[in-house]
Amino acid sequence: MTPEVKKTLTAGLIGTGGAVCAALAGLPAAGLIGSSIAVAVAATCGVAMAIPQRLRDVAFAVIGISLGAGVQADALQQIGSWSVSLLVLALSLVATLLCGAALLRRVFGMDAETALLASSPGTMSNAIAIALEGRGDVTAITILQVMRLLVLVAVVPPIASALDAQPGLLSAPAPMGTVPLVALAGATLGIGIPAARRNLPAACLLIGMILSASAHVTGLAQGPAPGWVIFAAFVVTGTAVGTRLTAISPRALLAMARAGAMLIGTTVAMSLAFASLTAVLTGLPWGQIWIAYAPGGVEAMAAIGLALGYDPAFVAIHHFARIVLLVILVPLLFRRRR
Repeated sequence: MTPEVKKTLTAGLIGTGGAVCAALAGLPAAGLIGSSIAVAVAATCGVAMAIPQRLRDVAFAVIGISLGAGVQADALQQIGSWSVSLLVLALSLVATLLCGAALLRRVFGMDAETALLASSPGTMSNAIAIALEGRGDVTAITILQVMRLLVLVAVVPPIASALDAQPGLLSAPAPMGTVPLVALAGATLGIGIPAARRNLPAACLLIGMILSASAHVTGLAQGPAPGWVIFAAFVVTGTAVGTRLTAISPRALLAMARAGAMLIGTTVAMSLAFASLTAVLTGLPWGQIWIAYAPGGVEAMAAIGLALGYDPAFVAIHHFARIVLLVILVPLLFRRRR
């Protein structure tokens, strides 16, 4: 067994163990969070680990395919009636991203790329994928993104439910078949790897999302990737993150916690303000709009919206639009900073 294979197997075993523990504890995005923490602890203790670039590309492709599966043809037919809420969502993203990045730069002294990726509201997978390509401080970005996700998953359901949600039943669609999943993954890697060489940020994730959305809209594919495949992709991504995380001093961790608290407070306040504006303009349920605007992970917010009885197409389309807008905005802002 070569040293490279041994490092990969060690990282995979430790990351999987951490992900399983996080899932048993009921954490959101358990595959990502649990594996990154477990591998980071092991790396701090001197365990040699590594994740090959191509394995990371496959994981990013699967995550992109999973995100794109949220777009369906019937949902696209309703986009015209949601034009106002989508426009306000775009304005809220620009405002949230710029204000959050300015806060992290001016108050906590972070560099521009780290501040932008850490402030990216609701695209943790994309932000981490870009960070793993050498943009910004992976440790700070991961910690702040994980803090945001944990807090929002905890506070969004009770607040929305107390306002105007009606209880609903959470039903998972049938998973995608093996043939369309393999075909989408192959096409994603075939296009995404060369695109990454041309410096397209998170290329495999972005291409996978676009191809999957197109396949679902045209009826060539149905349903999300199987749950175990998505879980494995998050484990690989989290393990790759964990190998890059470094030991953090208590002082630095305290500063990170302060930055996270201020960033979360700012993003939540702005999402509430823009959701309130949209509710006044459209007459749609306030809670439904906030679920669609809440800067949490798309999978978590879509599941929460469905469980609370809101229109799943409305929530899914708005979170998909959020991802597309941020995937476009962040590289543009990178170029502007340079």
